Amino acid sequence: MIAKKLMFIILIGSTVICSFRGSLHAQSMVGSDKALTAKQQCIIPIAAYAANGKLQHLKPALNEGLDAGLTINEIKEVIVHLYAYCGFPRSIRGLQTFMEVLDERKAKGLIDKTGAEASPVNEERSKYERGKKNLEELTGRPLTGPQRGYAAFAPVIEIFLKEHLFADIFDRDILTFAERELVTISVLSSIGGVEPMLRSHLSICLNVGLTPEQLNEFVGIIRSTVGKKEAKDTQEVLNEILKNKHDN
Repeated sequence: MIAKKLMFIILIGSTVICSFRGSLHAQSMVGSDKALTAKQQCIIPIAAYAANGKLQHLKPALNEGLDAGLTINEIKEVIVHLYAYCGFPRSIRGLQTFMEVLDERKAKGLIDKTGAEASPVNEERSKYERGKKNLEELTGRPLTGPQRGYAAFAPVIEIFLKEHLFADIFDRDILTFAERELVTISVLSSIGGVEPMLRSHLSICLNVGLTPEQLNEFVGIIRSTVGKKEAKDTQEVLNEILKNKHDN
C-alpha cells in the first residue's frame, strides 16, 4: 500500500514537472515570436546601408547576413527590391559591393548557400490585376472607388506601381511579404523625408504579421546602424500608428 502511494506521488510530481517545463517552453516560444529572427535583423542594416550608400558599413552587414543564414539569392533580392524605393544607382552599387564580399569569402574558403530561385508566375491575370490583388493583401482592404491624390494627379505612376512594384517584384517569392516590408521600411527610414510612405508601410507591416514589439526592435536596429535622428523620426511615426490602432 505504501509502495503504491509512493508511486502515485512520484507520478503526480513528474506530471507537474513536465507541465511546468511545457509551460516554460510555451512561454519561451511566445517570447521568441515577439522578437525578429536573426535573418530578419540582418535584412535591416543591409537594406539601410545599401539605400543610403554607406558601402563601408554594408560590407560587414552582408557578411553578418550570410553568417546568419541568409542565402545569396535572398540577399540579392533584398538589394534588388530596394531600387523601387531609392533608385537603380543605390541598388546596383549594393549589388557590386555584394559581389566583392562573395569574392572575398570565396578566397577565404567560405562557401555560401545560393538558395532558391523565384518560382514561375501565373500569367492568367494581367500585371495590373496581380499587383492590385497583392496590394489588397498587403493593406488588408479592397481597392475600390476612383483614384485620389497622386494617383489621380499622375495616373501613369499608379499603373507603374501596380504592374511593376506590386506585380513584377512582389510576385517573386524569394522573400516573403513581411521580409519585403522590412526591406521597404529600412530604406524609407534611412533616406528620410518620406513619412507618409513610411506610415503606410509600417501599417502594412502590422497587417502582414510583424508585431509592435518587432517594429520597436526594428527602430532600435535603425538607431544603432543608421542614426539617432532617423530612429527618432521613425519611432514617432510608429508611435502614432500604434496609438491609432489602440484607440480604434
